[in-house]
Amino acid sequence: MISNEQHADALAAASAARDAILHEQERRKGGRFATIFPDEGPYRREVYPKHMAFIAAGATYKERLFMKANRVGGTRLGAFEVTCHLTGRYPSWWNGRRFTEPIQGWACGTTSETTRDIVQAELLGPIDGTSGAYQVGTGMLPPESIVHTTRRPHGLPGSVESIWVRHATGGMSVLGLKQYEQGRKSFEGTGRHLVWCDEEPPEDCYTEMLYRTATTKGITLITFTPLQGMSKVVTGFLAPETPEASQFKWYIQAGWNHVPHLDETEKKALIATTPPYLLKARTEGTPSLGAGAIFPIAEADVTIKDFALPAHWPKAFALDHGWNWFGAVWMAYDRDTQTRYLYSCYKRSQAEPPIHAEAIKARGAWMPGVGDCSDINKYDGQQFLKIYRGLGLDLRLANKAVETGLTEMWNALSTGKLKVFASCEPWFEEYRLYHRDEQGKIEKVHDHLMDSTRYLVRAGWQIFKTEAEAAHAVPRQSRDPFDRFGHGSGDNRDGWMGA
Repeated sequence: MISNEQHADALAAASAARDAILHEQERRKGGRFATIFPDEGPYRREVYPKHMAFIAAGATYKERLFMKANRVGGTRLGAFEVTCHLTGRYPSWWNGRRFTEPIQGWACGTTSETTRDIVQAELLGPIDGTSGAYQVGTGMLPPESIVHTTRRPHGLPGSVESIWVRHATGGMSVLGLKQYEQGRKSFEGTGRHLVWCDEEPPEDCYTEMLYRTATTKGITLITFTPLQGMSKVVTGFLAPETPEASQFKWYIQAGWNHVPHLDETEKKALIATTPPYLLKARTEGTPSLGAGAIFPIAEADVTIKDFALPAHWPKAFALDHGWNWFGAVWMAYDRDTQTRYLYSCYKRSQAEPPIHAEAIKARGAWMPGVGDCSDINKYDGQQFLKIYRGLGLDLRLANKAVETGLTEMWNALSTGKLKVFASCEPWFEEYRLYHRDEQGKIEKVHDHLMDSTRYLVRAGWQIFKTEAEAAHAVPRQSRDPFDRFGHGSGDNRDGWMGA
């Protein structure tokens, strides 16, 4: 009989031997670079759609963010793209950004230690505990492409400062390894074709990095888990301040459910021991929401699989008009269970009213709706209604009572009386980030679908009509939509809604 200690030692030795064999196999094949994202097998690239979308977006966007859960392969994705650019060796399926000559780049981490142990290890291989050198051939960079490395003169043992990489054209690419702890000034200097940030950079450092790419028409790629919540860097990608900024910034979110390589038992164990306020960030790649989410209700409790709506269910829509962003939602109402189903949504920036009106009419020109335009006053409201009614919509002004509307929306969501079709991804993108700041005020960024939902919930069940009911409804256009601005006319609710 062997003891438990001997058994454990034997298992550890077997695991170490297995790792050594795998490392040697990868080294002989050209390292991880030659085996990542294969055509076939359980980890073929088609089962990593988020990773592939990130690469493809590089052909269009200057700045990209891979906002990820832990252990979904974000760092490895970043190392793979960096390796492609440094070597000029792009796989046949590559549809992202290409550089046709050797490049100058940076790969950045939070501290000297994390840069060495994560970024450097992913590119060159982990540090050997005995020799203090990286294990050649076990990183993403093919060993034959590594010409030279320089050690950091006053850094941690085994810490590398620069890597010289042989490019496919015969020239030499150079990658510097840097840390945010060095501060903004350390990122001043000459131009860079590429900057890769693994873990979230401080805003001032990131801005400085971005300007290093100006003269080279370079790119930035960022891979991190959003543990700092809705920071300025995250907000800059999720809710760009201007439509012009959104032409250059792009992000994608990847969670545990988007990758095939994580063990289900291990996921359950980690979920059970992760603090609730970090769970969404670590498992879904969703930023924590600072002072608090407005609707802290799990998506699973709100979502319903799409289904064919019964013809006898009445419907209605709501819109929130703006130039930078326009949003609209459509709901059906089950009169038997008094449940609303949000089955479609629409969101678009910088488009004229006729374009929005056509999108709405395509879902049913007969349908009644409520809406609002930005900074509405009596004059703006009159013009708003006039324009959209002239385009063929049956529209009236929405009740804009915010807190009352949010309470009604909360009650509907928490009791299961408002369900959202799983296909309404733009709606869920807003839902995940809908929150209050530290002063308790709603963060008014990218909330047009949330506002539209609130308008329609606040409108009540009376607005919902079937097509037959809508055909026989009494026209309301002759009513003054601004009774609510006058001295009162009886039913306050109808005064808000009347048009």
